[in-house]
Amino acid sequence: MNSRKTRLSVILLAAAGLALTACTNPGDSGSSAAPTGTAGGDGQVVKSQAPGAGEGCTLEKNGAQKLDLKTAVVGFSQSEPDTAAFRAAETASIKSAAEQLGVKQLLVTNANNELPKQIADIQDLLNQGAQFLIVAPVNSDGLDPALAAAKAKGVPVLTIDRKVTNAACTDYVAFLGSDFYEQGKRAADAMNKATGGTGKVAILLGSSGNNVTDNRNAGFKDQLKQYPGLQIVAEQTGNFAREKGQAVAEQLLQANSEITAIYAHNDEMGLGAVTAVTATGKKPGEDVKIVSIDGTRNAVQAIVDGQINAVIESNPRFGPLAFETAQKFYNGEAIPENVIIEDDEYNRDNAAQNLANAF
Repeated sequence: MNSRKTRLSVILLAAAGLALTACTNPGDSGSSAAPTGTAGGDGQVVKSQAPGAGEGCTLEKNGAQKLDLKTAVVGFSQSEPDTAAFRAAETASIKSAAEQLGVKQLLVTNANNELPKQIADIQDLLNQGAQFLIVAPVNSDGLDPALAAAKAKGVPVLTIDRKVTNAACTDYVAFLGSDFYEQGKRAADAMNKATGGTGKVAILLGSSGNNVTDNRNAGFKDQLKQYPGLQIVAEQTGNFAREKGQAVAEQLLQANSEITAIYAHNDEMGLGAVTAVTATGKKPGEDVKIVSIDGTRNAVQAIVDGQINAVIESNPRFGPLAFETAQKFYNGEAIPENVIIEDDEYNRDNAAQNLANAF
């Protein structure tokens, strides 16, 4: 994260450009490769994208009509309550970017982690006249009725932070988000460093039915094959929630006294694990090493306090990148199916000086 200062300078310039021109360039997602490390706003940096000839979603392929976002009604469907720091930061970023761009009206709903409600929310957004949709899916599967309703009305859908299994460009324009498999691999590397290569590991899984949980787990397990001294002894879902993560961690620790490390699929569960370990009389971060994913301020502070060992970043500030991508789409540029952002890492060496970057 030593590149943060340089990156923030680029981000500030990008944000200023967004306010003035309604369209900065976070990395060309057309037929040519996007520059590696180009700021997408609010700290997001797009990895190099290089779709081949004829690839990518265009306005023509999608069948949508050209739209001026400044005169449009845009809908944002959030998946989970904003009581979670990741979701609060994500929603705030979408609202801020819409305001900076001068979007005529932004409609916001929250599915409260319920798929049927998200389907109803999206249909309601369409009934209220939404002409473009940004969706943070509850699950990777199951949004078919909502996506079909949007398609029937000629309303393009941009998905963020969780990828759906539907057909890109046909059912949705593109996915903006992290490489969750890579996050899992990096978490395994961090766990190996924290434990010195030896330990009994418990995994707090995210909610089922989405690519975030599946890929963060697969990446971690695959990378752990390089570290034979680390053994997974238990895994159970904590549903990405702090209270649930704490309860599950308590159960696992009681049933498996040999546990010396916990990998949590997000910071909320990681913080729950801190409380659970403390309740056993052991010291989190010392007796039981903890590695999680997100980059919330509370989790990074826990690194500073010695209770968490490392956090792999998953940047939720999608607003500028989402609207920049939408603008490119309406300008006729080809948008890759997956617009992948870069994520940093917080650890004992850099957490204190980079605490201000957490969300």
